[in-house]
Amino acid sequence: MAKKNPSFVCADCGAVSSKWSGRCDACGAWNRIEERQALSAAGPASKTLGAARGRRVELSSLAGTDPTPERIVSGVAELDRVLGGGIVPASAILIGGDPGIGKSTLVLQAAAAYARKGASVVYVSGEEATAQIRMRAARLGLSDSTVLLAAETNLRDVLTTLDEDRPDVAIIDSIQTMWVDNVESAPGSVSQVRAAAFELVSFAKRRGTAVIMIGHVTKDGQIAGPRVVEHMVDATIYFEGERGHQFRILRAVKNRFGPAAEIGVFEMTGRGLAQVANPSALFLNERERGASGSVVFAGLEGTRPVLVEIQALVANSSLGTPRRAVVGWDSARLAMILAVLEARCGISLGQMDVHLNIAGGLRINEPAADLAVAAALLSALRDKPLPPDGVVFGEISLSGAVRSVVQSDLRLKEAFKLGFTSAIAPSQVKRGEKSGMNVTRIDDLAGFIDHVFADD
Repeated sequence: MAKKNPSFVCADCGAVSSKWSGRCDACGAWNRIEERQALSAAGPASKTLGAARGRRVELSSLAGTDPTPERIVSGVAELDRVLGGGIVPASAILIGGDPGIGKSTLVLQAAAAYARKGASVVYVSGEEATAQIRMRAARLGLSDSTVLLAAETNLRDVLTTLDEDRPDVAIIDSIQTMWVDNVESAPGSVSQVRAAAFELVSFAKRRGTAVIMIGHVTKDGQIAGPRVVEHMVDATIYFEGERGHQFRILRAVKNRFGPAAEIGVFEMTGRGLAQVANPSALFLNERERGASGSVVFAGLEGTRPVLVEIQALVANSSLGTPRRAVVGWDSARLAMILAVLEARCGISLGQMDVHLNIAGGLRINEPAADLAVAAALLSALRDKPLPPDGVVFGEISLSGAVRSVVQSDLRLKEAFKLGFTSAIAPSQVKRGEKSGMNVTRIDDLAGFIDHVFADD
């Protein structure tokens, strides 16, 4: 009998190689390479001896005749927005977030909302007893919902129960506590998490139940366990927020059935999470008008325009290596802005401490914030406030040019709706007739400095 050629698969990222090695070339993980026997289809034309022949899979046309499944809508607008209009039947969703940020509160409120809309919901907890879940539900005012509860960690028993009850939505809190009895490792290990996620995703596709899984995160903010789990699921959602702020951001980083990078905004209260219909007004509620180093950035999160305050502080440093403290933005992007200011505009901040903060606990990822960050740094350096009724947005290139950004009209309309009358934007933006804004168009960073700080 001919010998089968084994393959070696990384348990973290799923990369396949032809030989074993201690370190995965794809993701860099150590001691995660596992040997697996490759499957081969044997037939009359195959020369592989002893290989088992699989069954033929039924093929269908791309057009198809199956009706489009109706989404399950919760009625919680912020949650439905992030999911692309509601949860799709037979989908698998992974929700991650820091400990204590409110993940269990979020999914319990979502479960009650789905149940009130007529969906059958099963909530399985591996971390709390059912009595503890009822206490939390009573505090949130959800005791009258028809959600069914279970406290179990044996995944075989959980799947048997779900297979018999056939709920519309099943919630697993959390995937790290589930135990697969045919995998010889402790719950929460890489092998257990991967096997549990595979079984739950397979169940969702086979039975048409939408499965929501909560995942723990590492100290780096990534969902704990193998990265292949994020590839298995249909949507990966992060629940973000700073402990010192009451705001919570639900952000979709992957969504097969809707737009990625969409956000939903919630406020943590004594009665649970309250959705925020107008996050821009909430983020700017405590803004100090006329303060130097403060700039309002007209951003875009997914399809939603969001206005947020960017704060900067520049001070003389007593350290050999000045501090660069950043909250809510990319520190590498800040280093690039500082380098462009010095190389293209002759403004050096190399010997000064620089502190940058995005007010409200929101994390900004888009490069359109470059010009607003530069404006905040210059305002703090020269102690000159910018006009309080203006917004700033634009991407800065390494040459110092201000480049165009997407959806400029949407940003300007949101700013005008909140009472702002002027904007500083890239030169490609129109003058703002449709939005009602007075737009100052800037070609490069040097031109911005000449326009705003001409009297200095």
